[in-house]
This record gives sequence, structure tokens and C-alpha cells, in this order.
Amino acid sequence: MPMDMPQVSVCRVLYPLSVVYGWGIGLRNWLFDKGVLSSRRYPLPVICIGNLAVGGTGKTPHTEYLIRLLRGTCQVAVLSRGYRRKSKGFVLADAATTAAQIGDEPYQMARKFPDVYVAVDADRCEGIERLTDGATVPGVDVILLDDAFQHRYVRPGLSVLLTDYRRPFFRDALLPAGRLREPMKGRRRADVIIVSKCPSALTREERQWYLQELAPLAGQQVFFTSLVYGSLQPLFASLPARSLDSLRKEEHVLLLTGIASPVALLDELSSYTSHIVPLTFADHHDFSVADVRRIEAAFAGLPEEHRLVVTTEKDASRLVSLPGLSETLKACLYVLPVEVAFGNHDQERFNQLITEYVRENTRSCRFSEKEDAVSS
Repeated sequence: MPMDMPQVSVCRVLYPLSVVYGWGIGLRNWLFDKGVLSSRRYPLPVICIGNLAVGGTGKTPHTEYLIRLLRGTCQVAVLSRGYRRKSKGFVLADAATTAAQIGDEPYQMARKFPDVYVAVDADRCEGIERLTDGATVPGVDVILLDDAFQHRYVRPGLSVLLTDYRRPFFRDALLPAGRLREPMKGRRRADVIIVSKCPSALTREERQWYLQELAPLAGQQVFFTSLVYGSLQPLFASLPARSLDSLRKEEHVLLLTGIASPVALLDELSSYTSHIVPLTFADHHDFSVADVRRIEAAFAGLPEEHRLVVTTEKDASRLVSLPGLSETLKACLYVLPVEVAFGNHDQERFNQLITEYVRENTRSCRFSEKEDAVSS
């Protein structure tokens, strides 16, 4: 077992409720497996990115990795349910769309990738049909289903399942005792399993331990990724970006997060300064007037000459339109972007797996054009 893996917290008192929950999930999955409940396939590449646990595995950075990989050769569309949005039905993002209308993570992707269609719909089948009807948007080549591993009414052509290095599903328990949405055997539906948020210096022995515990089926491919942080970007002020190396040891950081697990971010910042004050809210938290007072009070408690506020891209989607923040705080508020990196030369193997799947299942993107040129 990896030396730095923390003990996974499981509430044993709630195990009886987890058993009841497991019966319900098991029955639902059995109905899909037997065809009583039907899953629909679609005549274009559909890639699902999801997990067995509730939040915190890095789905959005991995979805963004796939966007970067495919957007130069295919017209990519991202379909999410838009968790905690204040709208209903199908919504296609445009330049005027807000985070409240589509949710913080879809809003983040829509702003970062304006050449990609980003839509939300709780009914993924309806969402795919709208994206492929030829009238809503033209020429979608591939659809990325964000957080849809349990949405079995759609049968994706390729399923990518994530599990957190620090809290792998094989050491977790079903809700409410643990954080699993469905039993570990659900991993059998995945084509790809990614152990996310790994240390950058993952040893060969740790990889082998994970492979043994994951027990992948024949044909399932396993990859290991870590988080790579970019430069600090000012959210409001017209200031240049700051590299993390520019952080001085005497600087005091208010780490403002509303994500499932800020541990990795806290670890990263701790390597630059020990003066970190975490201000943590629940995942997808909808900031209120009372929260503004808490944020301002925590900021005021830092030394004026050496202070800044750091938040995530996801939280920035909600903070950018939050009324009541002082101009002083806005001038010190930075966003820390994050991407994923593959370890042990896995990137080429993963990219090839994805691009080959897309090429073999569509004739409209430039993967296919390149293949036809070679064959002729």
C-alpha cells in the first residue's frame, strides 16, 4: 500500500442504510443488464467521463484534457446535467450564458473553449438528440458526457472511469456510510480506468499495487494521472499572471474553495508558503451575502502588505458575479488553473486509444481525412 495514503473515513453506523441503498442500486443495474430498462446507442462517438464516488476525482480537468486532444480535428460537444443550475431542460451555452443557467463546471468549460459546444440536460438522451438534430448546432463529431457513468439510459461507445489516488473505490463504501454511488463491481462497465490525483513521483511499486487492487478485466486499460497547476490568474484586476514560484514565504494566502476535496490544492500551495488559511465550503456551494461577510472577515485577518486570495476555476465561475466583494479583496483575488498530466509515458498510449476510437466511429472529422489520404 502507498505510504502516503490516508485512512479512508467510513461511518460504520450507517452500514445498514448502505445495504438498503445497495439493494436499490443493484436492482436498477440488473434491470439495465437484462434489458428490462433499455440503453440507447448513437451513431457518433460518445465518450463518458465519470466515477463511482460522489465528486472529487477530477472529472472536469480530464474532460478538458479530452477537449484539447480532440478540438483541433473534430467538432466537440460537451453534455452535462448542469448540477445545481437554476434552469430546466436543455440549455446550450453562448456568450451571454451565466453559471446559474448551466452550472459552474459547464460554465468554466464554455468560457475556456468557445469553439466547443457546451450544453446541459438532465435527460442525456434528449440532450444528445438536440445536439445531433442538425438544427440546434451544426456538425457535431464527438460528444463528451460529463459525469454520466450512472446515467445508463445512454450507452456510450467509450467509458472512462476515474478514481482518486487518496480514496480509491476499492477502499470506500456505499452511500451513506461512504462516498460510493454504486458498488465497486460497476467498474466492469468501464473501458478505461484512471487513477487520478497521483503524486508526480509515483513509484513502480505503487502502480503495481494499484493494478492488483483494481483487478482490471481483460481489455480494460489503466492509466495514472496527476494534477499540474498553472500560473495564478487575476479574476478581477488588470494585473499580470503570477507563477507559483513568485509566491514568497512571507505571503499569507486565503484559500477559498467550494469543491469536493481541496487537499491536493492545499498540498501544492503549502510547498510555497506555510501561511495558508483555508476557507472551505461544500462542493458547488452557492455563495450568499453571509458568505461574503465570512470571506471579507477572513481576508481582513491577513497582514495587509502580504496577502492574496486563491481560488479554483470552478469557484471563480460563481465568484465572478457575486455581489458585495470589496474592491480591495478583488484586487488580490487569483484563480489557479489546473490540468492533468499522465505518468510513466502513458500519455501517448491514452491519446492513441481515444483518437483511434473517434476515427473508427466517425467519417466527418479530420482524423478520418488523414487516414483516407494515407490509404490513397
